[in-house]
Amino acid sequence: MKTYDAIVAGCGPAGITAAMYLARSACSVLMCEQLTHGGQILMTDTLENYPGYPQGIKGYELADLFIAHLDDLSIERATGIVDSITGTAGQFVVQCGDQTYACKTVLVCTGASHRTLGLDRENALLGHGVSYCALCDGNFFRGQMVAVVGGGNSALEGALYLSKIVGQVYLIHRREYFRGTKIFFDRLNESRNVTVLADTVVTKLHGDSNLSGLTLRNVHSGEEQHLPVDGLFIYVGFEPKTDFLPADLALDSQGFILTDTEMRINIPGIFAAGDIRSKFCRQVITAAGDGATAAQAAFLFLEQL
Repeated sequence: MKTYDAIVAGCGPAGITAAMYLARSACSVLMCEQLTHGGQILMTDTLENYPGYPQGIKGYELADLFIAHLDDLSIERATGIVDSITGTAGQFVVQCGDQTYACKTVLVCTGASHRTLGLDRENALLGHGVSYCALCDGNFFRGQMVAVVGGGNSALEGALYLSKIVGQVYLIHRREYFRGTKIFFDRLNESRNVTVLADTVVTKLHGDSNLSGLTLRNVHSGEEQHLPVDGLFIYVGFEPKTDFLPADLALDSQGFILTDTEMRINIPGIFAAGDIRSKFCRQVITAAGDGATAAQAAFLFLEQL
């Protein structure tokens, strides 16, 4: 069995960047991708906040440009979900789909997926009124009516950001009290175009080709109401997938991988980059930065073996 210097699990911005840096350092690299390259970039219609594209760029176009950067590099690719990582530093075994590979170091860049509300047509309306990122998509709703669902800092910050560019924001939370920082909530209360709907859940999405409204239900009274909106921003958390990693992996309270500033985890020889790790900001540009840092740290680790 061939032993690679590094196996990169994941083919989003973090994984592509990590593979690129390692290959340019003359390391033998295998990159495992589940379906196609791009990761969560493909969930965004247009990115307007990625440096170098002042007019914005389609998500799939940026994903294609990312992967094109690997065309002239010696990187092997395998299709499949990484099911397990066993062994120790310098002698790891990675199970990807129905194939088994050996490597000296592993870079985990498998990302995290947005938790959904689990409603009918939620996926069909993604990019057509439904979004999981106000920073990415808020500009498309200038002067319009939107709703934000969630009770943590991400939801509060998203609502604050939207309040500066849209006509009206409805902040919907299933509980009376918000988990987010009080200062964010105080700022929302000062905003003239933010209405808080506490003890409320979304039960139905309306609209054919584009979102046109929501059905809301009060969790105590059961009373329902229709809310016409053009956009819905969902902030009910992320779901990191870490069950394929060793059991003694150190995680934060939300299940994300704890790393140091060099992307090292508590297991020698394994590094984590991008949305899978415990961090403050989850954006394309921070994922790419994580990937570059992880690759540099992994290269130094290989030199020390």
